[in-house]
Amino acid sequence: MKKIFLGALALSVAVASCDKDDCVLGEEKEGLVTPRLESRIVDNVSPLSGILEAYPCNSGTSIFCGNYVNNKLSTFYGFYHIQNGSIYGDNNREISLPVGQYNMVYWGTPQYEEPIHTTPAIREPGLSIGSDLSKLYFELRQNSSDTTYIPVFDLVYGRQNVNIGEEDLQANMHRAVAGLKVIVKTQNNGVISSNVESIKVHIGGIAEKLNLYTAEPENKVKTVAFDLVRSVDNTEMSNAMIMLFPSAANPLIQLFVTLKDGTVHRLARNLSSTLEANTRLTLNVVIGNIFSGGGTGNFTIENWNEATETIEFPMVD
Repeated sequence: MKKIFLGALALSVAVASCDKDDCVLGEEKEGLVTPRLESRIVDNVSPLSGILEAYPCNSGTSIFCGNYVNNKLSTFYGFYHIQNGSIYGDNNREISLPVGQYNMVYWGTPQYEEPIHTTPAIREPGLSIGSDLSKLYFELRQNSSDTTYIPVFDLVYGRQNVNIGEEDLQANMHRAVAGLKVIVKTQNNGVISSNVESIKVHIGGIAEKLNLYTAEPENKVKTVAFDLVRSVDNTEMSNAMIMLFPSAANPLIQLFVTLKDGTVHRLARNLSSTLEANTRLTLNVVIGNIFSGGGTGNFTIENWNEATETIEFPMVD
C-alpha cells in the first residue's frame, strides 16, 4: 500500500506504564524503546510486502494512548514499508514506547503483482488519545452517484501481546476481506456484440464495516458496485480482482447490461458461495442472446482460499 491508505490501518499497542490520565499530548519522555522486528515463518503463509500501520493502546485494553515521535507523545501511529516480510527503506515512522507490556493490533495492505481494482476506498475513523479502538470501524465509502459502495483495500489483520524492551514485534497476518472476480462470456464462447455498451455488477449482502480492534464485520446489508471491462479479443468482459468486506450467506449478485440504444437488462442470482474473509472467488457468468443483438524481521499473511463458481442465465430477448 502507498499513501493512498495512510491512516486506514491500525497497529494497536497497549502501554502498561502510561495510564490514560498520565498521557499528555506533546509530553516528552526519556528511556523509550524502538523494538526490532523478528523474522518468523509460519506454515502456509507468505511474507508480507506492502504497508503496515500501528496504533498504541493501554496494556490489556483497546484504549489508544499514542506513539512517541521525537520523544514526544503524539497521535501519529507507526508506519512501516514492508518488503518480503521485513522493514525496508528510510521513510518509516517506527513505534517508540516506554518499556512494558503491549497489546499489538496490526493492520496492513499487501502489494500485488497481478492486476487488482485500482481505485479502492474506505472511510477511516477519527482518532485521539483515549479513543477506544473496539468502538471504531473501517467503513465502506459510498459512491457519489447512487446508494451503492466502492470496493475496499486488501486488508490484513493480526494481534500480539508483547513485552517491549524484552521481546521483538511479530506480525502474523490474516486477511479480513474477500476477493471477487467476475468473468462474463456468451454461451458459445463467441464474440460479445459491440451493441453491449457496458456491464455493471452489484454484489449485495456486504458488511458495512470492520471493527478496528477485532476485524469483525458488521451490518451485512450493503451493495458494492463495479464495472466490467471488455477483453481485447471481445470474447469476455471481466474486472480486475476487487476486495470486499465479508458477506452474508449466499449474497445476491446482479448484472446490469446496458445496450447502445440505452436499454438496460437486469440479471440476478444468489451465489451458492459466501464471501468470507480470506476467500477469493472467481465467478464465471454465462449469458444467452442478450449479447447477440447487435529492515529486519518478518511480517506474514495467510494465503488465499481459492474458490470458483459458474452461473448461467437463460436467453434474454
